Amino acid sequence: MNPIVKYFNAEKAESLLFMGFGVVAILLSMYFFFFLKESFWKGVAIPFVFFSIIQIIIGVTIFTRSPIDNLRVETILKNEPHKIQAEEIPRMEKVMKNFVYYRYFEISMIILGVILMYTLSNYGFWKGFGLGLFIQCAVLLSLDFFAEKRGHFYVENLKELVEKI
Repeated sequence: MNPIVKYFNAEKAESLLFMGFGVVAILLSMYFFFFLKESFWKGVAIPFVFFSIIQIIIGVTIFTRSPIDNLRVETILKNEPHKIQAEEIPRMEKVMKNFVYYRYFEISMIILGVILMYTLSNYGFWKGFGLGLFIQCAVLLSLDFFAEKRGHFYVENLKELVEKI
């Protein structure tokens, strides 16, 4: 299969995971907030809602953008292959650099979640908030790990295509 098509199809598939996790987290947070009375569950609900909204926005954005990007790159490769080096590789290198920032943020939020769970363990709300933060950011970190790995392969494939031109 064409590495460009393969990359964008995988990107689109992972965006469905982002949206799916987001929807599940919103449903869980609604259940936690409205049906469970302990403050612990209300604490879990807050980061679940916040990060699930981010997950859904990211998922929808990637899902709608991937086919357009795929067509754009395929067109460039067909009509002006030299632009792969000038446009697509630098764009992807910027995307890959952003994954490093996302990783640092997600790891710092995971650490904050653990700190909240254990230093404020006598406070149900903050213990729950820490757990929710930990879970949501661990999910984001996991999904971003696979997206970054896939991006590295894509960039390598683009560089190989450029060498053949």
